[in-house]
Amino acid sequence: MYKKVLVPLDGSELAECSLNHIRNLAKDGAIEEVVLLNAVVIELPLREINADEDMFSKGFDYMAFREARLGRSRKYLDSVQAKLSSEGIKVKTESLETGRPADLIIDYAGENGVDMIVIATHGYSGMRNMLLGSVAFRVLHEANMPVLLIRPKACSIS
Repeated sequence: MYKKVLVPLDGSELAECSLNHIRNLAKDGAIEEVVLLNAVVIELPLREINADEDMFSKGFDYMAFREARLGRSRKYLDSVQAKLSSEGIKVKTESLETGRPADLIIDYAGENGVDMIVIATHGYSGMRNMLLGSVAFRVLHEANMPVLLIRPKACSIS
């Protein structure tokens, strides 16, 4: 049994396909608690800031922009939590700001007693993976606990 399972989500359908596997593991009694983690990367919308003369002259409110992004993240995770909780799964959520999602996932797991990480991956290999980078690939190779990689073709599990 896994007492605490970390599920990184980025808001994509691909990332959410890992939830089907979480449901099955919970149904089998293999999971005690799920932590949904959204690694929020705050990137300034420089193109929009430069194009909007009013925004440029008034100044850009970074703190409001940041809080809006974190607020959207919390709202998203709350909706996923509500669905899983309604199925009897114990769920906690974390929206954390980072510039490096893989590092955040690995560090969070190590510092918070996570027994396993369940993460979706595109399944790219070779040059394509090197060019695109892969959060899942880094987590797989650097985490100190089991990592369950969910490939897109495995999303149809019931």
